[in-house]
Amino acid sequence: MEAVQFPFPYLQSKIQTSKTQYRNSMSALPQTATTTTTTIITTTPILTSLSSRNNSLRKLSRSNQPENALTMFVKLRMEGLDVDRFSFPPLLKAAARVKGLFEGMQLHGLGAKLGFDLDPFLQTGLVGMYAACGRIGDARLMFDKMSHRDVVTWSIMFDGYCQSGHFDDVLKLFEEMRRSNVEPDKMVFSKILSACARSGNISYGKVIHEFIVDNNVVMDAHLQTALITMYASSGYLDMAKDLFDNMWPKDMVVSTAMICSYSRAGRIEDARMIFDQMVEKDLVSWSAMISGYAESDRPQEALKLFNEMQVLKMKPDQVSMLSVISACAHLGALDKAQWIHLYVDKYGFGGELRVNNAIIDMYAKCGSLERAREVFDKMQRRNVISWTSMINSFAVHGDASNALAFFCKMKEEDIEPNGVTFVGVLYACSHAGLVEEGRKIFSSMINEHNITPKHEHYGCMVDLFGRANLLREALEVIETMPLAPNVVIWGSLMAACWVHCEIELGEFAAKQLLKLEPDHDGALVVLSNIYAKERRWQDVGELRNSMKRRGIAKERGSSRIEMKNEVHEFLIADRNHKQADQIYEKLDEVVSELKRVGYAPNTHCVLVDVEEDEKQEVVLWHSEKLALCYGLMSGPNDSCIRIVKNLRVCEDCHTFIKLVSKVYWREIIVRDRTRFHRYKDGVCSCKDYW
Repeated sequence: MEAVQFPFPYLQSKIQTSKTQYRNSMSALPQTATTTTTTIITTTPILTSLSSRNNSLRKLSRSNQPENALTMFVKLRMEGLDVDRFSFPPLLKAAARVKGLFEGMQLHGLGAKLGFDLDPFLQTGLVGMYAACGRIGDARLMFDKMSHRDVVTWSIMFDGYCQSGHFDDVLKLFEEMRRSNVEPDKMVFSKILSACARSGNISYGKVIHEFIVDNNVVMDAHLQTALITMYASSGYLDMAKDLFDNMWPKDMVVSTAMICSYSRAGRIEDARMIFDQMVEKDLVSWSAMISGYAESDRPQEALKLFNEMQVLKMKPDQVSMLSVISACAHLGALDKAQWIHLYVDKYGFGGELRVNNAIIDMYAKCGSLERAREVFDKMQRRNVISWTSMINSFAVHGDASNALAFFCKMKEEDIEPNGVTFVGVLYACSHAGLVEEGRKIFSSMINEHNITPKHEHYGCMVDLFGRANLLREALEVIETMPLAPNVVIWGSLMAACWVHCEIELGEFAAKQLLKLEPDHDGALVVLSNIYAKERRWQDVGELRNSMKRRGIAKERGSSRIEMKNEVHEFLIADRNHKQADQIYEKLDEVVSELKRVGYAPNTHCVLVDVEEDEKQEVVLWHSEKLALCYGLMSGPNDSCIRIVKNLRVCEDCHTFIKLVSKVYWREIIVRDRTRFHRYKDGVCSCKDYW
């Protein structure tokens, strides 16, 4: 048979280069060496049998270097050796695995030229190759041209749609399959259930489940995993659990899926129970549990689990490191943040862009804007997330000037800001009272950057006007925005009205919020406080009794402080700490010292019908004051005290901490629910605008 000219450009180039290098190396060797080497090369056995050549192509296509199958094919064609229809499936498989679209198309052309274009094995290989290379339309065209399609061909087409994210097409294709004479197998059902899970079409998934049961399809581990994962990821945890409990042995993949689903649903204890019951755990399982703790406001457990992972000599991957960094950021413990940063560099994650972006956020949330800036400055490569992380860091620390400067510099370096970037810049303006700058930036987002505002952008504008006591303008934003206001937007207006004593509008905002979320504890508490401020004690009593009947409790204030690599947590009027007596003695001493410089407890925030002395006790026993006193008595006199508070710092605590920073000559950094306060020499970085 006449040899067909068929060079793959990049493979042909590699072969020619290797030949040139070989000839050059031969000329540099002594004659004896040249003779010996030449003998080895020329006596290498040539695969003369077509079946043996095809067998070699199959082995190479399944190996860790499938491109070698293509290289071998080029060499065979250059030697003029024949191929048949069985040569093409492994070659197309190799092209699919290396995403070699050009090579796959050349194989398609050659197959047609040799008369194999109607061969079902070649056609099936082409469907898989085009799908793997992202040409799902071409894959479907080839699929539709096939006169004979077996279950393998259907499965490959299903897989192509799944990989391309065309999940609705998977379901349509299954309807076509049901009309054909081909019976789906367990792998096909698994792919369809996966598509149902990823497209959120749980109703269709239930139909498939019923079909499987009604037709007595034997469930293997793959099919059980697909069903459990579909129900779990769609929030049908009871159905997932029933299937999971009846599965034996428990598959590691499905156990991990259950951990993720329980974590997302806030059932972290159930997730941990499954994790502890797992006989074998891989890195994905550990990462899922660490991530579950990190995202469930349990950062200390996440870090503890990471330490257990280290004891077992398990090296984390980037995903698990990102969860650990997130947990540390949430915890706000700087010493732990520094240790994690050292770990990241030691084990080779320091060059990863996503990791560096996360470390910027971690340092900022742990109160060290300086270290966040150092990481940013050392980065060899930055993207929009890097710049946005830095802008957000400045914003939450009240450094609006640097946030705006970085925003300008970002645009100068042709980094296009995204919607999250604008949230950070608007937040900075809001917390610094920069109303006009905020207006201009909001306008530029729409008119210059063609970004359609979302709820969070309108929320920032409501917050901007609300903090500046421009409450009517804040209400106008809500009334004119094209989106229905959500809980956060009404909450921003409600909080601003409370701060600026706009009782009527505040009550209106609280009631609007409660229409959207009737059990919102924050809105119910503010509404109760509004009634209390107007001394409407009957309304206060009715509202609080209603909350008690419905099991709604105000979120308790808590504060964390890290001392000697250990995190200590305090609640209001907390007596559980092992040094509680000494802490309260220190508090009495501090209050006495502050009263000498004019401090008087501000009881306006205590809106309960009790005597003034009792109100003062309530104010003085706030959790951040207890954490602060523990810091004063435990740390070095020249050290910075860092506190993390879960709620907004009240007016009295804000004044109290400012005075402590002056009287005791200490720098104090407090992270509350929305921002950082850096107290030094009696002044706060928020400039009393928070």
